[in-house]
Amino acid sequence: MRKLMLTSICVAVMAFPAVGRSQETSGEGAITGVIASQIDAFLRQDVDAAFEFASPNIRGLFGSSERFGAMVQSGYPMVWQPQEVRYLALRNVAGRLWQRVMITDAEGRVHLLDYQMIETGKGWKINAVQLLTGDAEAA
Repeated sequence: MRKLMLTSICVAVMAFPAVGRSQETSGEGAITGVIASQIDAFLRQDVDAAFEFASPNIRGLFGSSERFGAMVQSGYPMVWQPQEVRYLALRNVAGRLWQRVMITDAEGRVHLLDYQMIETGKGWKINAVQLLTGDAEAA
C-alpha cells in the first residue's frame, strides 16, 4: 500500500510539477537554489562548500565541515549522492518554511525529505532536514 501511495505521488508530481507554485513566492527560487547548491557540493564531495549552506545552529551543532559531511554521508546517503532531485511544495508551518524534496538515490529508491529553511543576513540557510519516508521502488 505504501509503495502504491508513493508511486501515485511520484506520478502526480511528474505530471503536474508547477501546479499552484510560483518560483518567486516567498523566495522559493532562492530556497531551492540553496538546496541544489548544497547537493551539488556533496556530489563533488566538497564538504566545506556544503557546510556553508547550513544555518548557524547546524554549524554550531557539528562544529566542523568534516563532522557534518560524515553525518550526511552515513545518515542521508540519498542526499550525498542523489540520482535525481525534484522540488515539491514550499510550505509555511507554524511560521517556519519547509521545502519538500523528492530524491531518487543511486539504486532507484525514492525518498521524501523536508528541508527547514531560515533567512539570515547571509541569505537562506538550511536549518534542518527531516526524512519523511523510507525507500520505495521508483515509479
